Parts: sequence; structure tokens; C-alpha cells
Amino acid sequence: MEHLLFATYLVLFAWLVTKTTFFANSGLSKAQLVMLFLIKVLMGIFYGWMGIYYDGYARMLDTWLHHQHGLEEYHLLTSDPLGYIQSFTHDPYESSQGVGKFFASYNSYWNDLKGVMFAKILSIFDLFSFGEYYVNVIFYSFCSFFAPVAFFRVANDLFPGKRTTNIIACFLVPSFVYWSSGIHKEGLLAVGIAIIVYHVYFGLKTNTWPVKRWLAFAIAFILLFTLRNFILVVLLPALLVWVIASKLKRGQLLFFTGAYTLFIALFFGLRLISSSLDFPAVVVEKQKAFINSPGNTSIDITAMEATFSDFVKTAPQAISFTTLRPFPSDANHILSLAAVVEIVVIWLLLFLFILFPDIKNVNRPYLLFVLFFSITFLLAIGYSVNNLGAIVRYRSLIFPLFMVPILSGINWQQLKTRLNI
Repeated sequence: MEHLLFATYLVLFAWLVTKTTFFANSGLSKAQLVMLFLIKVLMGIFYGWMGIYYDGYARMLDTWLHHQHGLEEYHLLTSDPLGYIQSFTHDPYESSQGVGKFFASYNSYWNDLKGVMFAKILSIFDLFSFGEYYVNVIFYSFCSFFAPVAFFRVANDLFPGKRTTNIIACFLVPSFVYWSSGIHKEGLLAVGIAIIVYHVYFGLKTNTWPVKRWLAFAIAFILLFTLRNFILVVLLPALLVWVIASKLKRGQLLFFTGAYTLFIALFFGLRLISSSLDFPAVVVEKQKAFINSPGNTSIDITAMEATFSDFVKTAPQAISFTTLRPFPSDANHILSLAAVVEIVVIWLLLFLFILFPDIKNVNRPYLLFVLFFSITFLLAIGYSVNNLGAIVRYRSLIFPLFMVPILSGINWQQLKTRLNI
């Protein structure tokens, strides 16, 4: 029965990706849409299989725990719909103190909300899949397919005529397609980021802001807010500066630099106004939470204090974690080995981009947004996370953003001429 259900839904959703307006208007052919969708489904299946095969060794058991929590919510939904709805607002901590701990890693309603929200989403899938994990993979792949398609539509506008490199950058970067296809939060987080970027980009380009654009913003912000709120902390400033810089005719790099200098000052200075705005302390608490959470891929990390000097001192460590790791010596299974190869290839492509750039007349404010958002996003991960598996998974979310200008911004013809190919 499970196999018949899987086959039926697979055919149905393969057809739906060709009929969904957002996908159909992407510039991709029906055959390309179906093939790319099937790749996501296959990666989602592989993701689930890895959770069984490697179990806790590769820290891949999370996907099956999410599935189990989804089933629990599904049973609650079918047996007590009112309790299902009320559980959204339930704060299990004494005197509702968990609501007041927005960025806290412990005893926080908001920290727990990401798991609750994700389980609720899976419970809706379970209504139609009858609780079958691999059928849910199809549903999840369809929902998360909006992310690479949105990235691709922006990429195609930035680099018209470079369809192949745009497809590779948006759909086929290994860690992105893997982590965003499996039943974990990354798929929906990627959708949140991609939809916001897509609508800001085309809103600025066409100077049109219809109601449907604002509805898309609302959905995307809810996803990011509930599933991983720290992303909004680094995304919102980048969006603000991008929007303002797009109105400037010159000095855009200077404006971005000045704005981010101000943001750094606010990051360390707002605690003087209110202790609830002590952002350095939040980062330090997140780091301690990861240090205290044992894992098979945890690495040594220098603990920080919530001071400016300590953040400066540990910056090289944070940068190396997210831009260089895992090292070959870190590889102890197929996933970590793939991550090693991937980061080496990315650095090689970046080197080729620097030597053979081809980004004339490309939207400069957008490129600066990608640069500054990517740097702050990677720093946020590097400062707080000491688990290589989590680092690789978290950073995969922004790979399509910066891989598009790198991969499509290389003058491949000039490179071929230089190599006499």
C-alpha cells in the first residue's frame, strides 16, 4: 500500500510542478522542472535512508525524530483539534517566563516553537500520507521546490543567457539540494529566504508592491521567525541597506560599509539602553548551548565573553569554521567527505571568479546585499556553532545566493581561451 501511495503522489506532484504558475513562469522547460523535482525527491529519500543507516553517528537521526513528533501532532489533530490549536500558545515554563526569552537557548517558548511549528506542518502532511515518511518527502520536496525556483528566477534576470550555470548554482549545489530536500527545517527556511529575496528584487526592479507580494513576505517572515529567528536578525539589516542603496546612483559600497559599521556599533551598544538588547550575550549563550551539547562532529572552540575585544579575537576562528571546515582530517563518513570536496571546489571557483570576472552591468546593490548578508550569516554561525554537521547544514541555506554570481560571473570563454581548450 505504501509503494502504491508513493507512486501515485509522485506522479501527481511531478505533474503539478509543470502546472504551478510560479514554476511554469521560471523559464525552465516542463522536462527540466520534472527532472529537478525528482532530484529533490531522490535526495529527500537518501536523507531519510542516511538517518537510518548512520543513526546517531552522523547526527542524522533528527529527521526521524521530526517525523515522530509530526505523527504525535497528527494524532492530537485527529483526536483533539482544539488542543492541537491551543498547543501553539502553550508555554510550559513557570509563570510563562519562557515567552520573555526570545533569543534564549533554554526554557524559552520561542526556542521550542521551531520544533512545534515544524511538527505541525508535518502533521498536515500526515493527513494525506497516512503517516508514511517517504510519502511526506514528496510533499516536502514540492513545498521546498519554491526556494531554488525563486533563486533561479532572480539568477536568470541577473545573468540572462547563463541558464546552465544558473541551474547548477540554484538547484544542484550538493549540500543545498541535500539539506533542503530532507525532512528538516532547512527546506522551509530556504523557502523563506528565497521568497523574500525574490520579491524584494523584483519589487525594486519593477517598483510594484501588490498585495500578493506582501502576503508572500508575511508567509516567509512567519517561516523564518518560527523556525530559526536568528536568520531575521542578520537578514533584515541587509534588506534595509539593499533597499536604500538601490536608490543611490553612486557610493553604494561606501553606504553598505557605513551602514554595517553602524549595525556593529548598535550590536554592542544597545545593551546600554536595555539588558534585553544584549545581543553579544545572546551569541555567547548560543555558543555555550552548542558546547554543552555533545556530538560526534563537535570540534574544539575557544569560548567567548560578551565583549567587543573577544569577538574580534575569535573572528578568525568563526571565519575558519564556516569557510574552511570541514578539513580532510575531519572526514569520517560519506557526508563529511562530500562536504570537504564541496568546500574545496567552491574555493577553486571563487579563485577563478577573481581571475576571470564577468559581472559588468550586473545589479550592484543586489550583489552587495549578497556579499554583506552572506558574511554576517556565516559569522553568526561561526561564532555560535561548534558542531561541523550543524555548520554544514546551516550554511547550505545561502549557497545559491553567492554561488550564482560566482559561477555565472566567471568568464568561461576567457578561461577556455587561456587554457587553450
